[in-house]
Amino acid sequence: MPALAQVHTAAPGLAVSAVVAIAATFLSIHYHASAMLFALLLGMALNFLTEEGQCRQGIQVASSHVLRIGVALLGLRITLDQVGALGWGVVALVALAVAATVLAGIVIARAMKLTNAFGTLTGGAVAICGVSAALAIASILPKHAHAERDASFTAIGVTALSTLAMILYPLVVGALGLNHHDAGVFLGGTIHDVAQVVGAGYSVSQDTGDTATIVKLLRVAMLLPVCLAIGVALHVRGSEAARSAPLLPWFAVVFAILVGINSAGFIPKPVADVGNEVSRWFLVTAIAAIGMKTSIKALVAMGLKPVMLVVLETLFLAALMMAAIHWR
Repeated sequence: MPALAQVHTAAPGLAVSAVVAIAATFLSIHYHASAMLFALLLGMALNFLTEEGQCRQGIQVASSHVLRIGVALLGLRITLDQVGALGWGVVALVALAVAATVLAGIVIARAMKLTNAFGTLTGGAVAICGVSAALAIASILPKHAHAERDASFTAIGVTALSTLAMILYPLVVGALGLNHHDAGVFLGGTIHDVAQVVGAGYSVSQDTGDTATIVKLLRVAMLLPVCLAIGVALHVRGSEAARSAPLLPWFAVVFAILVGINSAGFIPKPVADVGNEVSRWFLVTAIAAIGMKTSIKALVAMGLKPVMLVVLETLFLAALMMAAIHWR
């Protein structure tokens, strides 16, 4: 049967990607660092597997279909009650910050003579939820010769800066004398990855950690409108860009449906917990596959401009959130 034949063909690459994900998870637990980053680096060391052999198709499946399922399942983390508990002022602030950071990424990328797509990719990753957003946005942007390289670079950049922010930002909020709520809004609204937000928030206080986590999940929820906006922009442009990406990708639709069902209380907590764990494993497996498709030589050839772009986007988001907290 054709379906069984496809599964058989993809099995070696899927197995390798899963093994790398397991190894990355073990290293992340042992060294208290990001599993995503370990998966990407280990995958890059196995780049030769994509050049020829039996693993190529499975690696492609892991970097595309497995990735989209993992992003869709992120909807199990969020409920509308969590969003409403923050107050609509904070919701509006987060939405504004996300939109402004994505637009700033595009503007800065143009000023540096980088592509709009790269500015959108890095800006979305910084604004929303780090690696997960980078993978989701990369999957709907028009494909080009350096698409996998750009996604890998963005994943490395936002993970490194998120780890640095986890260490430095709690010191910043302490030095500025922010109360627990405002400190949580700042940490949750600026640090890129969920794990680093949790680490930074609860290092300050229980209240700060709770607020930071909910604000961060609100940023994750912004993945849906951002994907929709990108889809609309591509269709307005027309030509090949519109044909290469749907107006709203299926994984974003499933993400929204799961948020709605979870908000209605129809998903038992044990089921949601299992879904969250499956999502995490799928995303780590997907980024391991993306690492295998990435050449270290190609990353080095990108130069300093992309590094400066991600740093400037991160600083822009932090300055915007701090100014808003100070003046509101």
